[in-house]
Amino acid sequence: MTGQELHQVLLSKWGRSYDVQIRRTQSKIFVQIMWRYLEQASFPLSETDYFDHLDTIANYLNAWGSAAQVEEFIEQTRDRPRQGKAVSIPIDLGERASEWMLEEF
Repeated sequence: MTGQELHQVLLSKWGRSYDVQIRRTQSKIFVQIMWRYLEQASFPLSETDYFDHLDTIANYLNAWGSAAQVEEFIEQTRDRPRQGKAVSIPIDLGERASEWMLEEF
């Protein structure tokens, strides 16, 4: 998956270029689809920065072997990002979880 492909999944599902973040809790990692989106005047990133950010997120998903899992979750969920509520996608890292828990996002 590339950043462009991730963007296309977001556009196909919700019709907007939503912000995507990676969040870590004590023992889990989540990909969160935030309520802010590129088409908003107040969005803090330029279009170039937004796509660079999506490329970074896609690189993590590919390294974790989770790109298909995230794409499938987005396609199947009935949730949608809205003010103050992100769509959270738990990432199952399996036995390799401890490798990624040390790194800061």
